[in-house]
This record gives sequence, C-alpha cells and structure tokens, in this order.
Amino acid sequence: MKKVAIITGGSRGIGAATARLLASRGYDICISYRQRAETAEALIEELRSLDVEAIAVCADISAEADVVRLFREVDNRLGPPTALVNNAGILLPQTLAENMTAERINKILHTNVTGTLLCCREAIKRMSTSHGGNGGAIVNVSSGAARTGSPNEYIDYAASKGAVDSMTIGLARELASDGIRVNGVRPGPIHTEMHADGGEPDRIERVKTNIPLGRGGQPEEVAAAIAWLLGNEASFTTGSFIDVTGGS
Repeated sequence: MKKVAIITGGSRGIGAATARLLASRGYDICISYRQRAETAEALIEELRSLDVEAIAVCADISAEADVVRLFREVDNRLGPPTALVNNAGILLPQTLAENMTAERINKILHTNVTGTLLCCREAIKRMSTSHGGNGGAIVNVSSGAARTGSPNEYIDYAASKGAVDSMTIGLARELASDGIRVNGVRPGPIHTEMHADGGEPDRIERVKTNIPLGRGGQPEEVAAAIAWLLGNEASFTTGSFIDVTGGS
C-alpha cells in the first residue's frame, strides 16, 4: 500500500527532520507551513531527490478552513494519507502566569489543541475503516513540558501539551477498532528555533545541567521515535508515549 504522510509544521526543526526520515523510508510527503515558503520549497526539492512525491501546503492549522484545504490538497495530489504527524505548534515568550492574557492563552490553545484535533478529525475521515479507509497511524508531538508544567516560563504552552496528551489517549481508545493507532512523542530541550520563539535562543545551555544525559537533543532523535511509532514495528502500540527528553 502506498504510504502518504502529512507532517504539519514541517518546514523546520523536528518536522523537517521527520520529513527527511520518512521520505528515506519510501513515504510520499506533504508538509504544511505557515510562513517560510522558501524554506519549505527547498525541503520539498530535497525530498524529491529521494524518489518520492512531495508537496508543501501553506496552512494555519488554527483556522478550520485551512485544515480542510490542506487535506483536500493531499487527496488531490498524493492520495489518501496513511500517516499524520501533528507537529505544528506555537510557543510565546516566557512569562509568569500572573502576566498572561486571555489573548495569549487562547492563541496557544487555538493552534496547539484545536488545530491538532482538527487535523486528527480530517485524518480520521480518510483513514478509518468505518469510512472505507485502510487504517493508519497518527503521532502527536507533545512536549516534556506536559509533565513538568514549565513553571516560570510558559505554563500555558505546557497546559496545551497536557491537553494533547489527553487527546492522544482518548483518540487511541476511540479509533482502535477503526484501524487507526494514535501515539505521542514528548520532546525535551531540542536544538530547534522554537527556543527563540520563547525569547531565549540559548535556553538549552542554561538547562542542560538538569538533563541526566547532559545535553540537548537533536531533531533527528525525535524524528526516529516518530518514525518508529508510525511503522509496522509499532503495530501493537497505541495510546502510548515516547519521552525524548534525555532522561529529564
């Protein structure tokens, strides 16, 4: 069966590393991106050199119409998806809870929670055996912050990832009889540009002494966990999480 993977937020960091790894394993790839069109197109050209089909679609997953359009593009250009990696998410500058506004909190929740669930909804319609699909696998990219709560930095982001964890468990149990496995990966401090979004580009240098392995992770290390959960090796795994946190 043709393998088609959708990776949201796929133009950089963990998403791009996952796209490269899955393409090397024969998946046709769709990445979504919100900005950075040139970066996305450069990655697509790289993926096509691996003899797979690859497309990039500009879509803001917090907008329902964009999510619907993203999946329709995949239908029309690649065929039905067999894998979904919910990687897109946002992080805003570090602040104490006492300084958070409803606007800030809702912005994070709209993307990280609502957007993730909307993408799952569209994948279910295509993968579910009860809808005539052939099954599939979903991996939600959560965060080690879901377990720690990220005090003094971004409790709102941590809360959104806690919701993603709950969503993952619920979907795994709801969709098991429809041939869809749903799992999560919780990255810890990973060397990506997201730390700059949080206002501290060198955050890993500050926190690495608290990581048992003594260093930050690489996007490729998270991608490997995602690929395993999507693959046949994980065929009896659903509702589970892999912590890629260096032991923290």
